[in-house]
Amino acid sequence: MGREIQLRDVATVLDVLEYPIGRGAAAAECSDVTLSLADGEAPLGDLISETEVESFQSPADIESELHNVLPRRAVGEPYQSEGDA
Repeated sequence: MGREIQLRDVATVLDVLEYPIGRGAAAAECSDVTLSLADGEAPLGDLISETEVESFQSPADIESELHNVLPRRAVGEPYQSEGDA
């Protein structure tokens, strides 16, 4: 059975992987995880497959690359910042 997590909790899944890990292996390990996003949901394994790097040295590497492949509206309204007045 698959797991559904919030984007902010993705580290809990990535921290248990053994590093270094290849893109394909990381995608396979996370294939049962669905990310709940501001504009819907996305399979974590599919998102990892879409990254451009071949391997990851740490959970932070995967998280960084995920932000490059997430849909624009995945984390909220575009061009809005909580720090803007």
